[in-house]
Amino acid sequence: MVDAATIDAALGDLPRWKLEDLYPAPTSQAFRDDMEKAGAECRAFEAKWKGRLTDAAGKTGDEGLGKAVQEFEALEDRMGRIGSYAGLTYYTDTSDPEIGKFFGDVQAKLTDDASHLLFFALELNRIDDDVIEAALAADALAAHYRPWILDLRMDKPYQLDDRLEQLFLEKSMTGAGAFNRLFDETMAALTFTVDGAVLPLERTLSLLQEPDPDTRRKAAQALAATFKANIRTFALITNTLAKDKEISDRWRGFTDIADSRHLANRVERDVVDALAQAVRAAYPRLSHRYYAMKAKWLGMERMNFWDRNAPLPETPDRLIPWSEARETVLSAYGAFDPDMAAIARRFFDGGWIDAPVRPGKAPGAFAHPTVPSAHPYVLVNYMGKPRDVMTLAHELGHGVHQVLAGGQGALMASTPLTLAETASVFGEMLTFRALLERTTDRRERKAMLAQKVEDMINTVVRQIAFYEFERKLHTARKDGELTPEAIGQLWLSVQAESLGPAIAISEGYETYWAYIPHFIHSPFYVYAYAFGDCLVNSLYAVYEKAEGGFQQKYFEMLRAGGSKHHSELLAPFGLDATDPAFWEKGLSMIEGLIDELEALDAA
Repeated sequence: MVDAATIDAALGDLPRWKLEDLYPAPTSQAFRDDMEKAGAECRAFEAKWKGRLTDAAGKTGDEGLGKAVQEFEALEDRMGRIGSYAGLTYYTDTSDPEIGKFFGDVQAKLTDDASHLLFFALELNRIDDDVIEAALAADALAAHYRPWILDLRMDKPYQLDDRLEQLFLEKSMTGAGAFNRLFDETMAALTFTVDGAVLPLERTLSLLQEPDPDTRRKAAQALAATFKANIRTFALITNTLAKDKEISDRWRGFTDIADSRHLANRVERDVVDALAQAVRAAYPRLSHRYYAMKAKWLGMERMNFWDRNAPLPETPDRLIPWSEARETVLSAYGAFDPDMAAIARRFFDGGWIDAPVRPGKAPGAFAHPTVPSAHPYVLVNYMGKPRDVMTLAHELGHGVHQVLAGGQGALMASTPLTLAETASVFGEMLTFRALLERTTDRRERKAMLAQKVEDMINTVVRQIAFYEFERKLHTARKDGELTPEAIGQLWLSVQAESLGPAIAISEGYETYWAYIPHFIHSPFYVYAYAFGDCLVNSLYAVYEKAEGGFQQKYFEMLRAGGSKHHSELLAPFGLDATDPAFWEKGLSMIEGLIDELEALDAA
């Protein structure tokens, strides 16, 4: 096992983000002033507009509905900047008690401020449809916000009265928000002992990609041992959040456990059901088939669960320096369109990326859009693996999307999760294809194809298995609290189905549900990855056949942010997510890569 110091030296100078672009420091006058302004402006907004929105709908100019929405957007931007700064500071080191206090205090203050804005959406949705339509026709400023206003009105059937909504908002700090923070801080504090070395989560997970099978086994056992020692805490968090969601869904009138997520994603339940059904039906010809091939390549009758992401013998065994990862991604983006590379380059040059692994830092990777008046930030935990390069390409795709969508403003820039993964997965695909095209060695090509297939299986098959696990868990939770053992059995049932007979699931794996953050932070988020991967597979097929103009349409789709439904955004490419054949087209690309691997193996 290579020690951390050797890895760090090989990777080169890894960047840390510069949060000073948001505020100089948590104690700075600029931050304190914005905190005070946010509270004062929220109270002033409430005093000015509460109880007057119906009248405003009949006016234009400074007294019109459009002006009210514009002022609300400005408040959302200011509060979003404050909240983003506190969150990014916290995720830089979740183990620091002072940073934790800062984050908690800011969240509490923003929640108090938001209580003065809560009336706005509720009152707006009580206005009759014909009055809203008349206002949108008469008021040019209101018409600008038409997509947001009509989108907001989709929530109308599930709204409660004002006092209950305020209670839900204020209790979120001591309810779901508190348990989310408990998860983050518990997970960040975990350590895993491998061969006497005490490691954080990210470094331990990375050992599952090491060539030495004994290293993988020890890492897997270390993960299982620490998860098991903390499993009651994770079970309590999971049970509490599942019950909290069930209470909210029941009061709001959602009929299916995932309907609130579908509504937030602005996607129809039958579209998601069709996706999940198509992927489950494809398990035998995708994951089951591929893992059987990989077991043979590794000289095993069956792989252990810790061998799932093991490198093939053909995989080059070297660490990729940060400078090389940067140029790999930027050149792939530039070959597609120079403007895309130019936007991505700003993340490197402007200090918008935090890359090193360090104690207390949030695990995983994400791109945070912050607010349109600022710029996004990207967090990765870079360790020089080929998958880390793909993660960088993925998160920079998000970043490019967020920069382009920023022109829609604070209310309409955010993209529903179903399309939020489009640019990220497309960025991965561009990077993979660029690398594959310049690879002439047959063995290296096989290793690259295998890694891409595994990444796609992780994105599609694994994420739908996660979705099925969540469905089982939230359904079972309705009948009472679940023991850690019961949760583990639900986890094993979906894993066995999705991984197939070529993977041996042994003791310890029943605890691995505990570290997946999406189950905690965004229930039922996970299907968005499969949605995005299948969508991009279809989109990339269109790109390969397009004679021209694809890039322009692609950028128009990204610039739209959350201002259009997925059907509108996909129509220019001739794609329709409601068509069952759409999902089969996306899955067939994965199957085609497995076919190519089989042919290479036979050659």
